Amino acid sequence: MTTLETAIRQIDRESRELLQQTFNVVNDNFSKLFPTLFGGGQAKLLLTGEEILDSGVQVIAQPPGKRNTSIHLLSGGEKALTAISLVFALFQINPAPFCLLDEVDAPLDDANVDRLCALLSDLTARSGTRFLIITHHRMTMARMDRLFGVTMAEKGVSQLVSVDLVGANHLRQSA
Repeated sequence: MTTLETAIRQIDRESRELLQQTFNVVNDNFSKLFPTLFGGGQAKLLLTGEEILDSGVQVIAQPPGKRNTSIHLLSGGEKALTAISLVFALFQINPAPFCLLDEVDAPLDDANVDRLCALLSDLTARSGTRFLIITHHRMTMARMDRLFGVTMAEKGVSQLVSVDLVGANHLRQSA
């Protein structure tokens, strides 16, 4: 019984330390990514309890020109950018070889889409992650290397279309 209790205490202690270290890294990443995506402002994560293993997390976000506020009081676009900041703050801890993003740019205006695309380019360059983005936003599509789409030239006959934008741009410049 003593051995078991000692093992449980050691696991709890190591879990607390690892969770606190991870929380600190995510919070640091989040506080750096948020102003990058918003063009200013600040954000942080707060633990809502005394015991880290049982604690919740509160997101505090202050876009440029706004008061410090809870995420619940932000607009749809601001919530989306805040969530994207948090997702990528977590993603930076252990980046995957590819990441699928579905319509993340839908609630964003053009300036925010531009900052999001710049962040994705930067993350690709730093981590080597390839981003697969499902979007209808013209600015996002214009910033990508390759586009895939489905067209229906004849009624009931779908056809996959692929466009290499980097190759097309290279051909255009050499002509």
